[in-house]
Order: sequence, then C-alpha cells, then structure tokens
Amino acid sequence: MIQVEHFLLYGFHWKNKVTPMQHKVLFVEDEIDLGNVVKQYLQLMDLEIDWHTTAEDAYLAFTKNKASYDLLMIDVQLPGADGFELAKKFYQLDSKKPFLFLTARNEKKDRLRGLELGADDYISKPFDIDELVLRIRNIIRRNKRSETTYKSATDLKIGDIILHKDLFKLSIRNFPGKGALTPREMELLEFLYKHRNSVLKREDILLQLWGENDYFLGRSLDVFISRLRKLLSASTKVKIENVYGVGFIFTVQD
Repeated sequence: MIQVEHFLLYGFHWKNKVTPMQHKVLFVEDEIDLGNVVKQYLQLMDLEIDWHTTAEDAYLAFTKNKASYDLLMIDVQLPGADGFELAKKFYQLDSKKPFLFLTARNEKKDRLRGLELGADDYISKPFDIDELVLRIRNIIRRNKRSETTYKSATDLKIGDIILHKDLFKLSIRNFPGKGALTPREMELLEFLYKHRNSVLKREDILLQLWGENDYFLGRSLDVFISRLRKLLSASTKVKIENVYGVGFIFTVQD
C-alpha cells in the first residue's frame, strides 16, 4: 500500500496524458503539494483531472461544462469556503452527479453531514492513493451503470406511487409534484420493490446492491432509507418498516 506522503517525499512527476473515453474528475483541493501529487497519480491511472484550488473557480468550471464531469472530488476545508456548501451548490445544478469528500476532519458529525448531503464516499487524510483510485472507479462504475439502466426505462407503478425512472423522480397518486431521487436512491428503491413484502437484511442489501458492507455504505444506507421514507410519507400503500437488529421490510399494498 502506498500513501500520498510517500510521493510527496520523493517528488515523483508524470507527464499529463489524455486518452479517449477517459473519465473526468473535478478535483477541488487548496493544498498545492497534495493537489499536484493526487492529480498526477490519477492521471497516471488514466483519469482526466480538472484541478481547482478555490470553491469559486471549481463552481465556475462546473457551471460551464457540468456534463463533462463523471465525479466531483471535494476537499471540505477550502480557503474562504466550506466544501459541504460547495457540494450543495453542485447538487442544485445537477442532482445526479456523484461526489466524494476528502478531508482532514474525521469527526463523526462531519462524516454524517457528508452522508446527509448525499456523498458517495468520505475519505480522511492521510489516505492510501491506490485505495482512492479504487473508490473513484467504483463510484463512476456504479453511476454509469445507473445511467445506462434508467436512460430509456419506463415508469414503474408501485402501489399508489409511480417511479419515473428516466427522470429519477417519483410521484404519488392524488399528491402534487414529484420527488427527486439520486441514482443510488433509485437503485435502492427498485431493489426494495423487487424484494417487497419480505424481510431484507442490511448486509444483503449492501452486498447485493453495492458489493461492499463497510461503515460508510452502511451509514449511507440509513440516510437513503430516511430520505425515501420522507418521499413516501404521503403514500397510503407503500412504506419502509424497520426489523430491529435485522434490516427492513418494503411493504406494498396492491
């Protein structure tokens, strides 16, 4: 395992290279040494990196060409700005864009705030650079899979709700408006529906849906469930119930 500090000590440098079909990451990090090392290593791993040192520059870049980015990687502590607030602004422009936080702040309340904002991951400094690459690729792969699955999908009726797959939204019969869903919330809701009216273990959801059962994904699952419950609160036929110490039941009345 190689940590970022090892590259800082030995001063490795690589030529920038951009090849067709590279995934593009918007990287927001004000620490120059760390930013340079991470950018160069990720480029070596065939990722295209657009690095900015301020929230203002990153936001401007995103507004100009948000469709070009596959992932947003945001430092929480930025000069004159808060990475959490920047993530909110990105979300308002594109709620489907995946993002992760890099931070030296490892307090539980900060991790929970990141989860509540919908982050796909929360990585504490110092971090293992190869693990970062793996997490980036996993997030992009999951998101691309969701986009492919739902791009031409038809609506799905679940009790008195309608899941608009192509729009990443749901609506409830006799209730105005549509609730917005993230790609992972959409995946989760459809997974729950496929296993409706039966007990689902937490670990089975995590492993079958996202391939891992770690702390961050576990807390993410709790946040997604909480959000879905709020969206489904007006439904009279669909609800998510807790099974204490085990998992959940997605109850649907026909």
